[in-house]
Amino acid sequence: MKHYIDFHRDVSFEDLDYLLDTAIDLKAKTKAGIEHHLLKGKTLAMIFTKSSTRTRVSFEVGMYQLGGMALFLSNNDIQIGRGETIYDTANVLSGMVDGIMIRTFKHQDVQDLADYGRIPVINGLTDDQHPTQVLADLLTIKEHKGALKGLKMAYLGDGNNMANSLLHACAKAGMDISVASPKAYTCPDKYVLEAQEDAKVTGSKIVMTEDPFEAAEGADVIYTDTWTSMGQEAEKAQRVEIFKNYQVNSKLMGVAQKDAIFMHCLPAYRGYEVTEDVIDGPQSVVFDEAENRLHAHKAILVNCFLN
Repeated sequence: MKHYIDFHRDVSFEDLDYLLDTAIDLKAKTKAGIEHHLLKGKTLAMIFTKSSTRTRVSFEVGMYQLGGMALFLSNNDIQIGRGETIYDTANVLSGMVDGIMIRTFKHQDVQDLADYGRIPVINGLTDDQHPTQVLADLLTIKEHKGALKGLKMAYLGDGNNMANSLLHACAKAGMDISVASPKAYTCPDKYVLEAQEDAKVTGSKIVMTEDPFEAAEGADVIYTDTWTSMGQEAEKAQRVEIFKNYQVNSKLMGVAQKDAIFMHCLPAYRGYEVTEDVIDGPQSVVFDEAENRLHAHKAILVNCFLN
């Protein structure tokens, strides 16, 4: 049984190659209209205590294209948080479905589902990590740049779940990564140290800085995320003031490589973390990135269900 919860722990260097190759193959089959019902008869329970457009659609469509079925379970459909323990939920679902994808707040809840259950568990997002998104990101970069190793990514803004998983992904792929965040909002040391552990193997360089222009200098990929994540709405005005110097705009893109691409996991807020001319401009690949969620998530499903 394979889980996909933590990119550093659950994705080996060999797994990463397999996942990317599988995603590329399944994308080609999808575009060519070639049926690939690798998960015929399989069922996936999708638990959402945090809502999402891309995560729900990609996993639900992905299971359909793979010949299986996905069951959407919102807060109103399950008893977690309303008296039933995660232990009970994990055991009940283990007897009825073949796998679980969960998008929630607490990272430990995902780990508990895996520890208590008897089926694969996929982390669709927690407050700490977003490992399914970063596989789609690596796929998108590989498509546009031809390779991953030796490239430089600059991440600007909040050192959140997205930044944590990008540290893991870049280090595992041999990409350099510079993360620029205000001191009080940088990534936790735990994720930096884990990335540095993989970087020793791949040769990736990891830089943590407060200077957005230092991070973006010579970058092949510029990446940002919303300044105010779900559950932080009350802090919006404060966060806008704190992160205003980390906005991705034409001036910042100007210090990156001339052929640098701009990425964002979406949803994006134009005029805040990124200007309209950048996200809707020729260097932006955000909609390729969004589409690749489908193909990357299908590769994850195949990896978890069949290997």
